[in-house]
Amino acid sequence: MTLSELRFVVAVAKERNFSRAAEKCFVSQPALSLAIKKLEGELGILLFERSRTDVSPTPIGEKVIAQAIRAIEEVAQIKEIAKQGNNQLSGVFRLGLIYSIGPYLLPELIPILRQTAPDMPLDIEENLTGQLETQLRNGVIDAAILALPFDVPGIKTLTLYDEKYVVMVPIGHPWAERKLIHAQDLAEQNVLLLNSGHCYSHQVLQACPDLSRKGQVLQGNSLETIRNMVASNLGITVLPSSAATERYVNPLVKVIPFAEPVPVRRIALAWRKSYAREEAVECLANAINQIKSDCLLMLE
Repeated sequence: MTLSELRFVVAVAKERNFSRAAEKCFVSQPALSLAIKKLEGELGILLFERSRTDVSPTPIGEKVIAQAIRAIEEVAQIKEIAKQGNNQLSGVFRLGLIYSIGPYLLPELIPILRQTAPDMPLDIEENLTGQLETQLRNGVIDAAILALPFDVPGIKTLTLYDEKYVVMVPIGHPWAERKLIHAQDLAEQNVLLLNSGHCYSHQVLQACPDLSRKGQVLQGNSLETIRNMVASNLGITVLPSSAATERYVNPLVKVIPFAEPVPVRRIALAWRKSYAREEAVECLANAINQIKSDCLLMLE
């Protein structure tokens, strides 16, 4: 049994396809298939069920894959410790962010990190919360910035800040001259939100329950697309306040705050309990805490 064979097994489990797994591992498909058959022979078990259309782990294969992931991560940590020595702020930091945070937080965060950790560039992954959870558990990323709740075994979380939601309406809309919007009033409108896979949409619906019961909810693929749909007069939307600052709005829309109680989301940093570079995580959290923005209500 070799580390390469374990990596092949994990790649096949992730891709559910031998060809794609081979590409990810930079080997030929016959070489990958042969290595996995060799490992199955050594263990005396079948790791995968193969068909023309799908490759899926067997029940015992699922357990082996989970252990293989842990073994690969432990080896990676040994290499990381040796590489970093006494300087955990040296080397690439793989950071995941949900789509509704990344474009708005990163321009504020990166200049601070260039000063506090100049030798720690960010390798950035934007994705859905569910995908980031998988990547975090599998060691594909080192940490993730996402919205709570996020309760995952083996994962630490540190709350960072609260962020208020605001309403965006097109110019000429009956609400355009309002000073405040009550959350329950949204049920009367066509409200544009991200597709259901985004936790942002789920949290908006939790904060405005009448909307999910009575409102007409339309869906978009990104906050930027939704903002343009609002400008075109298709409907209104609810945005995190960082996505509705002056740099992101245009003359065709109007941003209006919520009346009390204002819906908010709580943002946290998550990382594996076994992750070796605790100082790097602490540096990242401190950098976020240094951001000066009226949109982010930092939590001490």
